[in-house]
Amino acid sequence: MEFEILAEGLAFPEGPIPMADGSILLVEIAAGRLTRVWGQGRRETVAEIGGGPNGAAIGPDGAVYVCNNGGLSFIEMGGILIPTIAAADYQGGRIERIDLGTGRIERLYDHVGENTLSGPNDLVFDSDGGFWFTDLGKVWPRQRDHGGLYWARPDGSQIIEAVYGPGYNGVGLSPDGRHVYAAETLTGRLWDMEIISQGQIAPGAFGMHGRCVASLPGFSMLDSLAVEADGRVCVATLVQGGITAFSLDGGVEHTPFPDPLVTNICFGGPDLRDAFITLSGTGKLIKARWPRPGLGLNFIA
Repeated sequence: MEFEILAEGLAFPEGPIPMADGSILLVEIAAGRLTRVWGQGRRETVAEIGGGPNGAAIGPDGAVYVCNNGGLSFIEMGGILIPTIAAADYQGGRIERIDLGTGRIERLYDHVGENTLSGPNDLVFDSDGGFWFTDLGKVWPRQRDHGGLYWARPDGSQIIEAVYGPGYNGVGLSPDGRHVYAAETLTGRLWDMEIISQGQIAPGAFGMHGRCVASLPGFSMLDSLAVEADGRVCVATLVQGGITAFSLDGGVEHTPFPDPLVTNICFGGPDLRDAFITLSGTGKLIKARWPRPGLGLNFIA
């Protein structure tokens, strides 16, 4: 698929957000900052967040909400930047709100009950203004923290743990808002969970959390995702390097891109067919024309 490079030299970009003025907001995990990209080499720093800003989304108040994984260590191999274990200065994961007008950063959540968040990763707002977010967990030299799937209010007043254990990455909602999709990185599985109330999902068979849509063959891992208007789920795919579109009947369609660490996709443009994709290993943001329109987000700015 042909594409245009909008920016390069980024420090492991993720979480792209198409803005009404034509710019793209994204986070640079390895630099700990929120960046606005205009294309043609023009970009500006919106906020120095610190830690490891990961997923990002516009909330109902027009602010940017960020999943901060607390920080990662990186190594470079063959010109590819690769995230590894928790950063030496890791101080816990959190959900943060950034005011685009002032750059003010507010910490909303770093616990659910008595339990700390390990590595918040991705988030999506529902039509009522609440948001679902994933926690991928955290990797240490000889152990791993688990994560899960959560729902929260944007004013910091309520957070609910829907699922704990697998450690999910990408998250998205079905066109009717009745299902939440979550990508399981290490297994290459996409999960479909029915929402029965705010922060609550229906139990799956045999104690599973929802229904497994499909698993990728061979050695592939899944990252963040976006949903198409027709309900297909487009998941950034690691190792294979590309975007895999999952049909809910289990069909898969892979579109390769030249980076083994393709981490994110979002849709914008007048017809929602402009796909903005992060090639994180090589530090690029690209734009491609997708064959089908994406699903419009509930809130934009």
